[in-house]
Amino acid sequence: MSPTDLLTPQALSTTTQEKFAALRSLLAAHRLDGYLVPAADEHLNEYLPEAKRRRIWLSGFSGSAGDLLVGQEGAWLFVDSRYYEQADLEVDPSLMHVSKLGLEKQKTLDETLESLGREASKANGTFRLGFDPFTLTVSQFRSFEKQLEPSGVTLVPLAGNLVDRVRLQQPWIGAEPLLAYADSQLFYLSDAQTGETIAQKLTRVREGMQKANADILPITKLDQIAWLYNLRGWDVPYNPVFIAYSVVTVADAYLFTNLDRIAPKLQAFLQTQVTLLPYEGYAERLKALVAQSPKQRVLIDSKHTTMGTHELLTDPAAATTCKLVEANNPIEGMKARKNAIEVAQMQQANLKASRAKTRTLKWVADQLGSDKTLTEADVAATVERFYAEEANFQGLSFNTIAGAGANSSIVHYGTPNPQRVLYAGELLLLDSGAQYASGTTDDTRTLIVGNPTPEQIECYTEVLKAHINCAMQRFPKGTTGAQLDGITRSTLWFAGLDYGHGTGHGVGAFLNVHEGPNGISKRVSEPLEPGMVTSIEPGFYKPGWGGIRLENLYVVKDLTPKEETPAADVKPDPNKLSWYGFESLTYIPFDKRLIDRDRLDSRQREWLQHYNDAIVAKLSPTLSPEEIVWLKDVCAS
Repeated sequence: MSPTDLLTPQALSTTTQEKFAALRSLLAAHRLDGYLVPAADEHLNEYLPEAKRRRIWLSGFSGSAGDLLVGQEGAWLFVDSRYYEQADLEVDPSLMHVSKLGLEKQKTLDETLESLGREASKANGTFRLGFDPFTLTVSQFRSFEKQLEPSGVTLVPLAGNLVDRVRLQQPWIGAEPLLAYADSQLFYLSDAQTGETIAQKLTRVREGMQKANADILPITKLDQIAWLYNLRGWDVPYNPVFIAYSVVTVADAYLFTNLDRIAPKLQAFLQTQVTLLPYEGYAERLKALVAQSPKQRVLIDSKHTTMGTHELLTDPAAATTCKLVEANNPIEGMKARKNAIEVAQMQQANLKASRAKTRTLKWVADQLGSDKTLTEADVAATVERFYAEEANFQGLSFNTIAGAGANSSIVHYGTPNPQRVLYAGELLLLDSGAQYASGTTDDTRTLIVGNPTPEQIECYTEVLKAHINCAMQRFPKGTTGAQLDGITRSTLWFAGLDYGHGTGHGVGAFLNVHEGPNGISKRVSEPLEPGMVTSIEPGFYKPGWGGIRLENLYVVKDLTPKEETPAADVKPDPNKLSWYGFESLTYIPFDKRLIDRDRLDSRQREWLQHYNDAIVAKLSPTLSPEEIVWLKDVCAS
């Protein structure tokens, strides 16, 4: 618990006001009208080290997504539907306006800045927007520039982050010193665990660079770096990554990180694969590599490279200039397409997590059946205890969501309350995941406390139908996440229901629980390919009533019949399609008390029966006789 957790809402509000005032004084010193504080840090992390939680520290809003704009006279927080309720609970509306993206009459960040720019233009001026270039991607910057400059907004990149400067000023109410940064011990994953050596990965990356006609590849994202060098660390909560930069050239590779936390034996091994340099040496070495010969071609992925790195490569004062080659970072797709060993490891990890979650569901049923009082925090602590009992448990993959009643409608409700009791007739949404040495897990179950109402049964069944429709879908090669998103929502839409988040996200192999480039949502154009792991998690949420989400992880499998696969010396028939589908990694029972089987069609009932049979078959060998009896009962038709 941090000191700020002990403050009253009034004290927190006063502190936020003081922080805003200090930041505004810096805006005046730099002749700025506003400052953008994105959710991300220099490595575009979703989960942030304590030292980089700038927006959270400044505003008090703790959601993992949502950008903050601070002006001289106002402040605006922009959140999507996952955080509507959370923002209302955490933000003082007298200090900042919460813009709930997607709702009518709610302005986006771009629209708000356009309005501010037009107001400044009327006064014969411009709206000067400051930002830290290392916290925006190249594509984000370009989008802002194209959208905002015609409205009178001037983008002003500043060296050094202004929030960091405010944070290092006089002590704040409830303040704590910045925690250590980038100091977790690094550890190496064996080839038997990853299925590929560092040298093999570097060869493939260089082949990708060659296809893009690039000589140098700077790497900003931490999961890409961890994957490439088969290294892990715990610099970032929940994600086994470490603070670093990397640069790969046609002949060499460089890793920039805190070298003091690498054991001598591991450091000696890594030096045979990659040149190790201090984290602070990234900028100078990158510029030196570019300057080695004229017309160096540097691969820039506009979605995963920061404007800070872009500025290093386009510095007018540099001795030589390079040619920027814009293409997808080849590591992103390679990392997403798990090899056979990684898939097997993910199967092991998710079976452990399934067993832990299933035991938690039984524990909840037993406690409630004995008329014991349970709280949200009790449930969260119990699932975490069962996770930890499994071999090679490394930690949680995100903060456990255990929301009861109205709290279950808060999509990313991450603060299970030790005072919030579970009451009969309420829904309980339990979304949790674990990191094991073999892989990353994430799953969600919603259950009823006591007896369900007809409305709860109807809504739960419709969400289950949506989940099943996606999970059993067979689709041709080239199918995108956006296409499957529509298929998933179809029956929900017929029932007049929907959800504001995506249907699924990619998941790493003992890496980030949210991984690109694949996913299942309206905005994902990446085709799903064999080896990719994705969640399927439709839901329904009604504030004050509750929420339902049902989530499994699946791996994409090639379902093309073997006889249709041409021999190596036979030219493939372009008219024959390759067909893909999903294989579940998660085996946890759904709450049959909430399922109206009459609402399921024959194919959905068949899928559910096969799934329940698989749960019993996979979990029973490691359960006690009492647990097996319970499991067979909850999985029975």
